[in-house]
Amino acid sequence: MTSSALTARSLATATPVSRDRYADFLRVFSIGVVVAGHWLMAAPTVDAVGRVAAGNALAAVPVLQYATWLLQVMPLFFFVGGFAHYTALQGLHRRGGSYPDFVRSRVTRLLRPTAVFVTTWLVAALALEVTGRQAGLLALAVRTVAQPLWFLGVYLGVMALAPTMLRWHRRSGAAVPVLLAAVAVGVDVASFGLDVPGLRAINIAVVWLAVHQLGYLYADGTLLRTRRIGLGMVLGGLGTVVALTTSGGYPVSMVGMPGEAVTNMNPPTVALLAHAVWLIGLALLVREPVTRWLDNVRVWTAVVAANGVVMTVFLWHLTALFAGYGVWLWLGGHVAPAGSSLWWQTRPAWLAGFAVLCLVLVTAFRRVERPRPAPSGGPAPRLDPARSRVAAAGAAACCLGILGLSATGFGRILAGHSVTMVVLPMSVPVAVLLVFAGWLALSLPPSASRPS
Repeated sequence: MTSSALTARSLATATPVSRDRYADFLRVFSIGVVVAGHWLMAAPTVDAVGRVAAGNALAAVPVLQYATWLLQVMPLFFFVGGFAHYTALQGLHRRGGSYPDFVRSRVTRLLRPTAVFVTTWLVAALALEVTGRQAGLLALAVRTVAQPLWFLGVYLGVMALAPTMLRWHRRSGAAVPVLLAAVAVGVDVASFGLDVPGLRAINIAVVWLAVHQLGYLYADGTLLRTRRIGLGMVLGGLGTVVALTTSGGYPVSMVGMPGEAVTNMNPPTVALLAHAVWLIGLALLVREPVTRWLDNVRVWTAVVAANGVVMTVFLWHLTALFAGYGVWLWLGGHVAPAGSSLWWQTRPAWLAGFAVLCLVLVTAFRRVERPRPAPSGGPAPRLDPARSRVAAAGAAACCLGILGLSATGFGRILAGHSVTMVVLPMSVPVAVLLVFAGWLALSLPPSASRPS
């Protein structure tokens, strides 16, 4: 048995009775489904002269877009994030910790594996560009492999606002997500009905904060008072999704589709928020039987082990995908058109191959994700408003930089490739500088003196 397996078993055995194992399961489950969905959805095409282009199984087989009503589970991760932040902030307050302590620990745990991923791909992309080999599948890879980083960027922003949102939650409870949902509706109405350009970007914060806020309602027990709450969320949320996608003009797919003028995902729409509501309601309804299943030692050990590498899997899963296609094309293999009978027949083999390659990458990089022990000893520093503002600015810079990397990708860096994020020009050097500066700001030692 490996040391990691021993660690997972020891952690599983030492799990306190009070721990919500279901929240840990949902975190692993949501990332696992996202990874499998990307592997299934991605369908690169190769023409007669060997040119490689991006392909999408959902576009080739439109009926599969309804599957995103189950496979788009990223809202569950933000929901669990709300629960985790609620719990972490409660413990931090008991220990006398501060806002910079919370932000620093959370950002560092996310950015350490992300920094290794970004550095590795930056070096590879620059080498390919210098040698003139950034073409074909390699060009597609360096351009798109960073796209999932949007999730980390948004999550960092939501995390930075978590203490403020918790204070609002304590004052207003369930009224907070209701108000945020009303704002999201207003943004969509103004954006689509009144054709106000750029306004939709507001819902990147509003929608994901609303989902995150539902995690607070789960953490304080509000959503667990009766099963009728979960049932009402399922019926109300799913009914709204059906209404919006059939007669409201919203796309059926809950993920972005190539060539579509409107996407439910980026920026998120009210349809995606309604989807999140029904999905979380479903998660509430199955919580009890799944929790009983998690009492099994082997099952719980597997969840603990998966939680220890979940971010590494997420970061490197597209690298595994492109590596799989690259090896297959190098060997002279044929890529079946998405939706064809051969494509369906070979899906299990492709998914298994991607999983093996991802396991190799996780084995290589998993140690980076291990959390470092928090410093102990001594009383907590006194509240320093200036230090809190520096921490908030640092988190904002990291958020913007990660979103920038997601938007630009790693392609044509030396050629000066850039994109416009709402109104802000963004290039890879600028994005990396923002992340570095933000992380540096968060790493500054507390400036407040300690009480004697």
